[in-house]
Amino acid sequence: MPPWIEYLAVAVCAISAVLAAEGKRMDLFGVLVLALVSSVGGGTIRDLCLGAQPVFWIKEPQQVWTVLGAAVATFVLVRFTCLPSRVLDIADAFGLALFGIMGTEKALAYGAPGIVAVMLGVVTGVAGGILRDVLRREIPWVFQAGVNLYATAASAGALVYVLLRTWLPPSESHRYIGMAVILLLRLAAMRWQLRLPAFRTKRQS
Repeated sequence: MPPWIEYLAVAVCAISAVLAAEGKRMDLFGVLVLALVSSVGGGTIRDLCLGAQPVFWIKEPQQVWTVLGAAVATFVLVRFTCLPSRVLDIADAFGLALFGIMGTEKALAYGAPGIVAVMLGVVTGVAGGILRDVLRREIPWVFQAGVNLYATAASAGALVYVLLRTWLPPSESHRYIGMAVILLLRLAAMRWQLRLPAFRTKRQS
């Protein structure tokens, strides 16, 4: 995985975490904690599952500085500029796409079976957001019926990436195709309100 993708992923997630803190009356320290948890949480769980030691942000502390820099810059920016409400959703969609394929690729590199790699790709993409929302005292997006194809988009892109790696000659394009699937599916779901059926029993119908 090219280093620039990893740094872009943590920066985008840091930005989305800061924007998600709006209305929660957090100070700068709280916002930075939220950004760090959101940016490195999923990857940390993935590395612990794979036995990758040390975890990625300890091995490359520059990523922590990238998170903090992006978070502080966003913290300052939103105090003087009113960003459109969709910016959070779009930033989160980019983070989901980048982290989803990063996690899948790393799992495959550690010899994980395809289905496990897909699962760890999803964990990498959504676990940081889950931790972020728990700290905000909200139901995580991934568990909300009203959120349009979140973990489903990550699963689809990760699966496409694994299939391309399995059936076609090696190519860096597989990585970007997988990311594009996640991003476009998530953006399309946001645009046209695509979502999975909500759980409903006969008694509730």
